[in-house]
Amino acid sequence: MKFETVLLQSFFAACMLLCLAIMSAMLVMPSPRAVAAASHVPAAAVGVAS
Repeated sequence: MKFETVLLQSFFAACMLLCLAIMSAMLVMPSPRAVAAASHVPAAAVGVAS
């Protein structure tokens, strides 16, 4: 097998793992509104930068 083929296949595998990790984190983590509601922060303060 050529070096370029191995390099491209490993790059593809790394990208797929990264994509899978990001997608699973988005599915598992609660939404920012749910976190704000749980911490009793007013909705107007959510997303406001200091």
